[in-house]
Amino acid sequence: MTSLDVPVPTVERRRAVRHLAAAVAVVTVRHKGAVHGTTVSSLTTVSHEPLLLGVCLRPGSVFADLACAATRFTVNVLDSDQAHLARWFADRLRPKGAEQFDRLGCHEDPYTKAPRLDGALAHFSCRVSGRTPIGDHEVLLAHVLRATARGGAPLLSFAGQICGGPLRVVSGQLDTYHEGEGDVR
Repeated sequence: MTSLDVPVPTVERRRAVRHLAAAVAVVTVRHKGAVHGTTVSSLTTVSHEPLLLGVCLRPGSVFADLACAATRFTVNVLDSDQAHLARWFADRLRPKGAEQFDRLGCHEDPYTKAPRLDGALAHFSCRVSGRTPIGDHEVLLAHVLRATARGGAPLLSFAGQICGGPLRVVSGQLDTYHEGEGDVR
């Protein structure tokens, strides 16, 4: 056995993973009168054409069950001034159902019928394409049918903290998707 075959201790792996900066979003769903939202920081673009997103959730999450039953949901990418929403939708003691949205600025997504949170940097109206258990999570794959975005600073998860504020560009454009090419440059 070489040193490369020896697994890195769990504590060290977790500490390293916490340094993967990620946008913080609230995913919302409405199905047969049930309304639910939850905070996620494991949201990624899986494909540009067609546009597919992946959302990582705990197995058996209420959100995943409702989203799969409804076959659609909304992604609200939070602005740096919306940390209170990230904390609210991560709080397991918040009210259930429509009550969790009562004092929030939101309106109905025309496609998903789920709440769209006012002030979010971006909204994605999604159709569920698949649900796959992977490791200690499950991944929802979603086809983006509609999307809107505005300017602003993102709310990020980094090193176990919620971070916000203006970002500083340190070099030119990093990844440009070239139509017809098979990779991101």
